[in-house]
Amino acid sequence: MKKPDFQYQDTLKLILEQGTRVKSQTGTDTITYIAPPPMRFDLENGFPMITERNMAPDFKKVPTVWKQALGEIIGFINGARTQEELQSYGCHWWRTWVTEKKCAKRGLEAGDLGSGSYGAAFHDFPTLEGSNYNQVQNIVEQIIELPHLKTHFISPWIPQYTIRGKGKKQNVVVCPCHGWMHILIQNDKLNLHMFQRSGDVPIGVPSNMVQYAALTMMLAQVTGYKPGTFIHTISDAHIYVDQIPAVKKIVKREPRPFPTMTLKTNNKDIFKFRVDDFQLSDYYPHPGIKNIPVAI
Repeated sequence: MKKPDFQYQDTLKLILEQGTRVKSQTGTDTITYIAPPPMRFDLENGFPMITERNMAPDFKKVPTVWKQALGEIIGFINGARTQEELQSYGCHWWRTWVTEKKCAKRGLEAGDLGSGSYGAAFHDFPTLEGSNYNQVQNIVEQIIELPHLKTHFISPWIPQYTIRGKGKKQNVVVCPCHGWMHILIQNDKLNLHMFQRSGDVPIGVPSNMVQYAALTMMLAQVTGYKPGTFIHTISDAHIYVDQIPAVKKIVKREPRPFPTMTLKTNNKDIFKFRVDDFQLSDYYPHPGIKNIPVAI
């Protein structure tokens, strides 16, 4: 029997009770707690999709939340860096960050996330030789050939495109918030530890939990292992002050057992997974909470 998991809710409570109010780049203050305890999800206890609010609402015109989260990470590992490319993988929510005004400020075409974005880093990392380096492909090959290594590491950060200040030009609309991945093989299981530098815990983090738990499943399948534990560490864990009323509702709700997520394909190519390869079942969340503010 799967047991309810309280780690996400405990993180929210810790921020509310012990966090510090600080200014943010968006103009909306946050309540921030630096480095709360990592959340550890044994995937045998279910798929870490929160139940305190509904992650599978019917949007009618676009895919539901968990499917867009999967579409985003699948797009990123395939090198997607534009809104049009991400939509082709099923993720529609970047529109407000890649407007003509925001992109022009960084010398980018409208719809372009930039040279310092996730897709560029994961799939096309620049090298001294002037070529692109596919981090994901090389790590998959390394895991298969040398599974015992402690160097199965992927980074979303291309520093020359994320730096700010006098005489410096940022070339990304949003500096990567998540995606530092350390993959470890133990007891015939693939475990993934994801470090997140900045986490909007009410809105962004639940989708990040979905993404990297799913990526753990994908990586395990293509390398020949069972999915083990997904560990999620957040450095700047925050709640925006205008999200507090919604968060107070969330923390009063009793967590329910996680759902089941199944891969419907025996695919062995990490770049060929798509959202429709995943099947969600046994998901019984509390009702959704409409209009939780998102900082742009």
